[in-house]
Amino acid sequence: MKYSLNDDWFFTRYFDTELMTLPGDQWENFEKVRLPHSVQLFPRNYCNEDDYQMVSTYMRHLDIKKEWEGKNITLFFEGAAHEATVYCNGQEICRHGCGYTAFEADITDAVVFGGQNTVAVRLDSRESLNVPPFGGQIDYLTFGGLYRQVWLLVRENSHFKDVFVRAEMDGMMEIQIRGVHTENTVIRGHVLDREKKEAAAISERPFADKIVLKPENIKPWTLSQPWLYTLSLEMVRDGAVVDSLNVRFGFRTVAFTDQGFFLNGKRCKLRGLNRHQSWPYMGYGVPARGQRLDADILKRKLGCNAVRTSHYPQSQDFIDRCDELGLLVFTEIPGWQHIGDEAWKNQAMENVREMVTQYRNHPSIFMWGVRINESADDDEFYERTNAIARSLDPSRPTGGVRCIKNSRLLEDVYTYNDFVHSGHNAGCEAKKNVTSDMSKGYMITEYCGHMFPTKNYDCEEHRTEHALRHARVLADVGKNRDIAGSFGWCMFDYNTHRDFGSGDRVCYHGVMDMFRNPKLAAAVYASQQNKTPVLEVSSSMDIGDHPAGQLGKVIVFTNGDFVRLYKNDEYVGSYGPSPAYGGMKHPPVIIEDTVGSLLERKEGYDQKTARMVKDCLYGVVKYGPDGLPKKLRLKMAWLLAVKHIDQGKMRELFGKYIGGWGEKHRTWRFEAVRGGQVIAVRERLPFEGMILDIHSDTKVLVDGPAWDMATVNFSARDTCGNVLNYCQNGISLRTEGPIELCGPAQTSLCGGWGGCYVRTVGAAGTGRLYVKMEGMEEKLVAFTVKKGEGVNDGFNKI
Repeated sequence: MKYSLNDDWFFTRYFDTELMTLPGDQWENFEKVRLPHSVQLFPRNYCNEDDYQMVSTYMRHLDIKKEWEGKNITLFFEGAAHEATVYCNGQEICRHGCGYTAFEADITDAVVFGGQNTVAVRLDSRESLNVPPFGGQIDYLTFGGLYRQVWLLVRENSHFKDVFVRAEMDGMMEIQIRGVHTENTVIRGHVLDREKKEAAAISERPFADKIVLKPENIKPWTLSQPWLYTLSLEMVRDGAVVDSLNVRFGFRTVAFTDQGFFLNGKRCKLRGLNRHQSWPYMGYGVPARGQRLDADILKRKLGCNAVRTSHYPQSQDFIDRCDELGLLVFTEIPGWQHIGDEAWKNQAMENVREMVTQYRNHPSIFMWGVRINESADDDEFYERTNAIARSLDPSRPTGGVRCIKNSRLLEDVYTYNDFVHSGHNAGCEAKKNVTSDMSKGYMITEYCGHMFPTKNYDCEEHRTEHALRHARVLADVGKNRDIAGSFGWCMFDYNTHRDFGSGDRVCYHGVMDMFRNPKLAAAVYASQQNKTPVLEVSSSMDIGDHPAGQLGKVIVFTNGDFVRLYKNDEYVGSYGPSPAYGGMKHPPVIIEDTVGSLLERKEGYDQKTARMVKDCLYGVVKYGPDGLPKKLRLKMAWLLAVKHIDQGKMRELFGKYIGGWGEKHRTWRFEAVRGGQVIAVRERLPFEGMILDIHSDTKVLVDGPAWDMATVNFSARDTCGNVLNYCQNGISLRTEGPIELCGPAQTSLCGGWGGCYVRTVGAAGTGRLYVKMEGMEEKLVAFTVKKGEGVNDGFNKI
């Protein structure tokens, strides 16, 4: 049986052995908390990483039933950041030295059956610990807390410990089983498809370490059709089932060659982003819904086919959702540049073992990262990490993220952080310039990021350049067949240490902000898929936002075949993808001519004259009226002599078609066209009024084995739905009913965007979130809150 232990914890920000014997009626002075939990909530920016560095204590009562005597009683911790020492009734049970992997604490010999017991966790979240990733500087906050779920496992002494299903694209299955059993124990089971229909049966047989099967008519796990199967095993003794276990998996084969990455024998260009597991205010401590939402955003909103879990193993809930969506995952051991002493290295070895054994049944995971991110070569160390991963899972290649060229390649794939692009050069290095072994696979694991930090409220040119830098890298990666793919840095902005970030302890490296609101660069990725129409325009078309009042280039990110542009409902022209970005599936559309055919239709000029007038008008933009080169001066002279277009007329045409100063109304409409049909429209009109747009990822919350949360995003928009990037208005928040805020009640928009989180409090009913922006009426978001069902069916509370 599996019992949820996420409620009724008592928390204090210190540790003392006397707490082990403190009577329960004296716990009232401690903070009562629910898991997942962070030891410290943080402001959105200007936070202090010292605030979570503490030795804290979590305690709770545990009733152990008399009828459980003779069974195995274990606590299962999904994640405890960062060094956890578990006690039961004052007796030390175990210590675990990694905040990013799960562990078990066997309390069988310490509990009192038929009575109340005390469980305590001494949790050290100080960065002075001699375990990865600590020991040097780290470009992200590591937070602290029992930030994932905790369970009580009550099992017979004969039970499964671990099952690994290695399933290939051809249907071949190898099941490796590890468990505690007696001689008269047998096992049996079934392989079920996602409709719960039997694909194969495992007849009753003596306990075996390995079973080989080949079900018929299986469907492979692919990016577009991620078919999942379930292995259902039972352990039977004397005719009675003593333990059962379900393992979800998929049939697929992954491989790297010198020509790229192959999924099920088909070449697949990897296009993804790096992800941290952090949120504003809450740090690491969020439940399943928040974890799963990030996978949905990556696949469905950003159009990615892969993600790197930088720089540590992340929530099983997140990886589960990647399995379901067909989102490939590169996961790696904790670390950031620093390699410690022998004790530190031994912990890193254990991290490899735990990462591989805990995550290897996920079909989405295609490679193990067995090297400390951006660390120096250390052959003896990395020979050991590679050996461990390969022995535990020979079906996946190993990689090791580095920032050095021609490094010793002990892994199967050279994974490299390529920050060569600075705006006016190649998007990436050629493989031959980086890897020490051209015969092996090669991929880029980071790019952009710190090279061009960007906020949603930066000027238009800055936001556009940020997007184009991501596009240039994607294009050049796409042109290099021997580069398997790339992961941009990164999915969203994140809190960091004082040595990094923008002075306010935030790294503005994301294509989204901290609340997962999109920056313009997000459209670069979103436009590379065809399922959802995309049309994002770089410019507000407001001339006052540009030097000398000139619009310059207008960049459109779309998955349409081409874009049609209208000015004041007059057709201007049609524009196709830029050939300069030919390595992308859908290159950006670059509009340099916003006059188009208007001179011919509105002024009556023939095509040759219109072209020459435009050349001269745009020449004035580029060189100024007194700096025109000889070629353009000759054109001006021809227009005067032959067409009688003098300087006065040219000034009139410039103001009408290029400058627009003082023009009362100017409207623009962009249409994305695919297959002859308009798939998306964006309009730019003079500002007439502001709208507060609010979106919640769910309106139904389930207070199940853990508290549930909703992600609420809001934005200031004009009447055409365009985000007002310079709006920083204040926002007031309040709740009613069985929900509460995760974070402050007063916040503000940043670049027109904002967000908040609400959480359940243990009761059912209707929850109400009220959002008020200054100068506007209060808006209501209502939630239906359910109790004890949904996300994890079949759990029991204790």
